[in-house]
Parts: sequence; structure tokens; C-alpha cells
Amino acid sequence: MTLSHYLTHHRRYEALLWLAWIATAATANSIISTLDLQRMQQDFLWWEPILWECSSALLFLLLLPAVMLAEQRFPLQRPRLGVNLLIHLLFSVVYSVLHVIGMVAIRHLVYALNNSSYDFGHWPTEMAYEYLKDVRTYAAILVVIYLYRFILRRLQGEASLPDDTETESNPSDRFLIKKLGKEFLVRIDDIEWLEAAGNYVNLHAKGRVYPMRETMTVMSKRLQQQGFARVHRSIILNLDKVDEIEPLDSGDARARLHSGERLPISRRYRAELKALLS
Repeated sequence: MTLSHYLTHHRRYEALLWLAWIATAATANSIISTLDLQRMQQDFLWWEPILWECSSALLFLLLLPAVMLAEQRFPLQRPRLGVNLLIHLLFSVVYSVLHVIGMVAIRHLVYALNNSSYDFGHWPTEMAYEYLKDVRTYAAILVVIYLYRFILRRLQGEASLPDDTETESNPSDRFLIKKLGKEFLVRIDDIEWLEAAGNYVNLHAKGRVYPMRETMTVMSKRLQQQGFARVHRSIILNLDKVDEIEPLDSGDARARLHSGERLPISRRYRAELKALLS
């Protein structure tokens, strides 16, 4: 599998990576819990350790999108690093409470279906114990997100303006790409579309994706005189790369690019796009 193929389908592969991590952790923890119970010579049914770990893993999976959204809204970077770190610490408490309540509810249900009962124990003590584990899990999620982004940026390169001399009357027609210690230029005309990605904007050009630390609002304003138009909250199109626009019954539309890529057009931007095309 090539890097360009991975980047084209990165959302699918990222979901599979998260699922693989969660499934591996749940399996390993189930085996460890079973061995610990056997070593302590405690009576238990074979499915109980599996239920305990799988119920925890399921809630982890359900809460993962919320943690990722929180990271996008409150990134751990300057100048608000301290404030956002405190916000994430508070979010970790909410995460832990939801995690515990959800997994305990699942366990009660399964035990009841097996004509048995589940005892979580003394709630204040157990909640404190679970929070100590959950805050480490929350931190691990953030570490994995930032480590993954760092590695991906190193492999795919990161875009920036070539210098600080660009002005509104004399905009640069190229982006500087830094990749694995090397630098090269990509023409703006070669960029097919731009996509919002957290604190970055991904530039899609000739099957490759280059992240740039900038906002969609700034990029839309910067590129509007060069044949680009914002067509969605998270998408800016190079109109010269569009083959056709297909209206949809919902009032939205869909653009098909020369590359075959199909991208949504929000009804909010259709009137502005129609004016530009005419």
C-alpha cells in the first residue's frame, strides 16, 4: 500500500487502526483478568472477564469521537496550552463518569439476562479507582493523536507560503512543501481542493495531500482571486478542476472533479458558486 493510497482513504484506515487498538487491548485485558482470577483461585464464570473488558472497550469506542472533537476544539498548543490542558482535565472527569455508568449498565443487563446480578462495589471508592485508569486512557488517546499527526506530517510533507513577501496585490502562486528534510514547490494551479482537518487545511494535489496550519476562512479569502470557491463548511474547490455539478433533491449538490473525486456542495454556498460560474 502506497502513502498516496493511504492518504486518499485515510479516514477508513484510521477507523480500522482505532478498532484494532481497542480490540487488541480488550482481548489482552480479558486474558490477563482470567489468569489473575485463576491465580487467586476465585470462582467465576468464563464469560465474566470477557464481559468486564468488552463493556469497557465498547464505551471507550463510543466516547472516542467526543474526545477527538474536544481535541480539535481545544488543541494542546500555544498560546492557550495551559487553559486547554485544564479543559481537557475537566473533560477527563466527564469521560470517566460516562465510561463507568455505561459499562456498569451493560454489565447489569448481561448479568440479568443470565439470571445473576452484578456488584460494582462501593461507588465512591470504585469511581476514584476507575478515574485513575480513565485519565491515563484519555491522555493516551491525545498522545496517540499527536504522535500520529507528527508521523503523518513528516511522511506527507507540510505546506506553507514560500516567504513573507506575499501581499494582497502580489500573491504567491506556489506553496512551499517541507518533507523529510527536503523542500519543493507546488503550484496553486495544481491544487484540486482543500479540506478542513482540525487545526490544519489539507491541500489535495495530484493524488497527494499536504497539511497547512491555517484556517478555512483565511485560505478561502486568499484563493478566491485564483479560481477557488468555498462550497462547504469544510471544502474549498478549484473551479478549473470541476467537470460537473449535480443538483440533489435535498437542495445541496455534488461536484465531480477531473480526478473522479466527488465532493459535497452545501446549499449555503450554492448561490455564491452559481454567481462565480456565470
